[in-house]
Amino acid sequence: MPSRVNSKKKKSTPKAPLAKEALSKVKNKIKRENLLHAARLSHNVGKHKARKEQLKLEAADPELKAERLANNVPTTIENTRVYDETVNVAIEGDDEFESYFKDKKPPKVLLTTSKFARAEAYELITQLEDILPGSEFVKRGKKFSIKEIAKFCTNRGYTDIVVVNEDKKEVNGLTFVHLPAGPTAYFSLTSLRMPKQISGHGRATGHVPELILNNFSTRLGATIGRLFQSLFPQQPQFVGRQVVTMHNQRDYIFFRRHRYLFKETERVGLQELGPQFTLKLRRLQQGVCEEIEWEHKSGMDKEKRKFYL
Repeated sequence: MPSRVNSKKKKSTPKAPLAKEALSKVKNKIKRENLLHAARLSHNVGKHKARKEQLKLEAADPELKAERLANNVPTTIENTRVYDETVNVAIEGDDEFESYFKDKKPPKVLLTTSKFARAEAYELITQLEDILPGSEFVKRGKKFSIKEIAKFCTNRGYTDIVVVNEDKKEVNGLTFVHLPAGPTAYFSLTSLRMPKQISGHGRATGHVPELILNNFSTRLGATIGRLFQSLFPQQPQFVGRQVVTMHNQRDYIFFRRHRYLFKETERVGLQELGPQFTLKLRRLQQGVCEEIEWEHKSGMDKEKRKFYL
């Protein structure tokens, strides 16, 4: 009797990767996928070998590495931004904060909310009281406007007002008023996360934190940076090892608060304290809610490489 022949064919593995043109002519889907996998694997192996050879050459000649880094600068939105003539220009003329910083006044900040605030706004107020030394919360009466509150605060020696704005039971903005003569800045607020929502968060102490401002490079950005500086004492207590960071990236200001620790291995350990949120400047007004000096408009978002801070 004739012997039975096994009709199952063994899967053949490709010996060498094929070009895209040849790969497209393979009709069998499984075989085509195997060929594609082999081609990608071969490409990755070759890339890693070339990278190891490059590292050996650069270890022997450091100039090769410097040349490679100089010739391979990535193109980003930041380094191709539209030129702004006010970048790195010193503040001259009318500086609303000159007398405050010249006299080295300790900040006295009044914290309040919008007229119909709910639980989330009061929760953020509690965090801001912990962040801003010399701050005090006063519940807002429904009949008082910002100008009336500013007049009340000026007569009692307050230097700034911070208003937590809320809409539909969600915090959506912060208003800053520098006293006695402004300016007033309104920011939209997004991505709010309280400390309890941050995994592994630490507990803050009562020390005055350091303030770090990043990328506030234009004339408008310098004004906003000085507005934030006016909320913190000019002499932080470094023994507390707390730092508040306001990082501006593409006109979005990321707020973070950390506690740091110097380790024996010459490293720095960081522990986030919270909260986290993101601010975007919507309006800057002269004085206390008076003439609009700068306002964000919808048409400004069309130019992705134009930044204002």
